[in-house]
Amino acid sequence: MRITGECHCGEIAFEAELDPEKVGICHCTDCQVTSASAFRTIAMVDAAGFRLMRGTPKTYVKTADSGNQRALTFCGTCGTALYSATTDPEPAVLNLRAGIIDQRHDLPPRYEIWCRSALPWLKPVADTIRYEFQFT
Repeated sequence: MRITGECHCGEIAFEAELDPEKVGICHCTDCQVTSASAFRTIAMVDAAGFRLMRGTPKTYVKTADSGNQRALTFCGTCGTALYSATTDPEPAVLNLRAGIIDQRHDLPPRYEIWCRSALPWLKPVADTIRYEFQFT
């Protein structure tokens, strides 16, 4: 499925190819903090199928408690989170932030990850496969 999107101020715009089966919810504590919410909805896309149409995003590298590093990419003007990826020079997969996808209404989450960190008052989303950690 071809998707499009942009940041809140419109400075950054993109298009990508997306498999709707790869849309999910992440309950990890990093996603809770960086989204300022109970979870983050993500859409995994192959980096080769992602194309910036406008703008130059900024990147912040976060080191997790495990020592793993993640590159968090965002608009330097409005601060809208765009995606995360490994810190490899050419990452294979981008975890797009689903809220910036124009077609988000047609992309229900199919899975939930890091459910062990989910807030206890949050109920599971209907029809999702749940994982305690990352995919198994």
